[in-house]
Amino acid sequence: SSQFLGSTEVEQPKGTEVVRDAVRKLKFARHIKKSEGQKTPKVELQISIYGVKILDPKTKEVQHNCQLHRISFCADDKTDKRIFTFICKDSESNKHLCYVFDSEKCAEEITLTIGQAFDLAYRKFLESGGKDVETRKQIAGLQKRIQELETENAELKNKVQDLENQLRRTQVHASPAGSVTPKSPSTDIFDMVPFSPISPQSSTPTRNGTQPPPVPSRSTEIKRDLFGAEPFDPFSCGAGDFPPDIQSKLDEMQEGFKMGLTLEGTVFCLDPLDSRC
Repeated sequence: SSQFLGSTEVEQPKGTEVVRDAVRKLKFARHIKKSEGQKTPKVELQISIYGVKILDPKTKEVQHNCQLHRISFCADDKTDKRIFTFICKDSESNKHLCYVFDSEKCAEEITLTIGQAFDLAYRKFLESGGKDVETRKQIAGLQKRIQELETENAELKNKVQDLENQLRRTQVHASPAGSVTPKSPSTDIFDMVPFSPISPQSSTPTRNGTQPPPVPSRSTEIKRDLFGAEPFDPFSCGAGDFPPDIQSKLDEMQEGFKMGLTLEGTVFCLDPLDSRC
């Protein structure tokens, strides 16, 4: 068994000066604790090709498990034969920690034992074609990744289901059963309803013959064309709207239209809304 002085973070993964500073720091901390009446805890070291485990000597509970491939430096103190140290990279914080022990046995023997563990682990690594340690690391990494993907997949499925439910509710709310959405008229590129030559108020189609169609009664409401202007109507033009010579021609045209002016059997109709005349 050994006394565990503790661990402290170091800036470098190796080096005698690095561990010497760590030993000095932890020895000072132990001296302070002893002056306060605290005892240095005893631990048991279990060294194998997989790493160094720090156990409680009575309960055998694992307090620290330092994997061998994370140990970057191991040394015993030449000035104090009881002090033994190693530097290990922490798996969670990725910090380099220096572990310091005060061994009842010769610290040099512990250093040699860890060196043998490294040697055996390296031989096994070569015998397995370099796959043993890497394969275990890859399998552990893949298992963790699979778990993350499964969790992410479950969350995405829930989101998709929520979106489908919202879409259904929106569709039902927008189009209740039995209702018919009125179809809005299509518009052209200027957002205007396209002109239709057939008016819903068109009169009965005129047949070719001698009888002209009756002149439709004009509404008192002023109609406007597509652009908001009043359409031209020769009957509603005042006398002062045109010069005298043009006005006389219009008067003649009016008389001709009233008499049912025909040309080659085709009757001219004055209804501007009826395109079939």
